Amino acid sequence: MSTENIVEKAPLTLTEGAVKELKKLRDQQEISEDFGLRVGVEGGGCSGMSYILGFDQKKEGDSEYEIEGIRIFMNKAHGLYLAGMEVDFRNGLDARGFTFNNPNATSTCGCGSSFSA
Repeated sequence: MSTENIVEKAPLTLTEGAVKELKKLRDQQEISEDFGLRVGVEGGGCSGMSYILGFDQKKEGDSEYEIEGIRIFMNKAHGLYLAGMEVDFRNGLDARGFTFNNPNATSTCGCGSSFSA
């Protein structure tokens, strides 16, 4: 893997639970080393913008980061909305799945998958 385009510090963090679950998913799905975790936003959702989280190939206009051995791809324009965000994985009786703690969100929806900024 080439590290020439990797920026030192990612603008977001992954909790220990998120890292563990992402590595498990990557191994279970036998995802190629060419792929990384895409984190971003898109228009839509009940609060105006929805989060993107999934394995994808690097695209033109992406910044690349590395967190705990996981390649992170993020469209440079999305950094404004995602700076300081924490991605967690919850596996409890009340909820199971990835959660987003975004300090830039002025409001979020009840399900936590969309926000406005």
